[in-house]
Amino acid sequence: MRSPYDILGVKPSASEDELRKAYRKLAKKHHPDMNPDNKESESRFREISAAYDLLSDPTKRARFDRGEIDAEGRETFARAYSAAHGAGARGAYNFSFGDGGSRAEDLFEHLFGDRFSAKTARGQDIRHALTVDLADAAQGAVKRVDVGGRMLGISIPAGIKDGQTLRLKGQGESGGDLLLEIHVAPHRLFTRNGDDIQVEVPVTLAEAVNGGKITVPTLTGRVTVTVPPRSNTGTKLRLKGKGIKGGDQYVSLKVVLPDRMDDELAAFVARWSASHPYDPRAGM
Repeated sequence: MRSPYDILGVKPSASEDELRKAYRKLAKKHHPDMNPDNKESESRFREISAAYDLLSDPTKRARFDRGEIDAEGRETFARAYSAAHGAGARGAYNFSFGDGGSRAEDLFEHLFGDRFSAKTARGQDIRHALTVDLADAAQGAVKRVDVGGRMLGISIPAGIKDGQTLRLKGQGESGGDLLLEIHVAPHRLFTRNGDDIQVEVPVTLAEAVNGGKITVPTLTGRVTVTVPPRSNTGTKLRLKGKGIKGGDQYVSLKVVLPDRMDDELAAFVARWSASHPYDPRAGM
């Protein structure tokens, strides 16, 4: 079983910030949305999430470092044995379980019962990481999450930000809470700035010079906008209310020339430039 430190590519002495950065980098690389139909990346993403789930919990991390639990968070035999007989116990031991003889369930109770009873008495919080896409973070969604073998329906509130933690009371161990750290996967088109959304949209030379109507993507679907005549690369159009929770979307125009420019266009530009000289780098 691989160490969670090896899975995240960090040293055992890594700080919480180093763990978080390593997790986010790997999660973005292997997220299923970035690797559709890639079973290897999907498996790697689950492995990365499980490793971060363990190491981001200070209690679990300390217990793993002491050898009390394994990489999957399960009690180790050495820890249970030590709890049953004392840390200094050595040599051979004989176990007697009454007139029923030696039974596997008796041995399990003998070794683990006290530890499990202690957990039940105090309850423990569980930390878990969940990656969602930008649309779900913006509009809210319900996600099915496997937490320790339990499938939970998690309500993601609209407008949640990357790195925020949701506390689900009573969903941890023995009545403890579930602390769900949300990570928002990068989108191939949109970037988020607070509650505003930004997107760069290419336009043709004719659309930039003469203006016209174009369709642009938003988080809720495509809409039609008007490009003003004589627009340039960097011109911004504001779509009011198309951001997150009442925020806006800003469309940055990018003038794109055709892949193939024929002699006619080149000759026209040469004639026009000769009679209309200008320096776009003036003032640099």
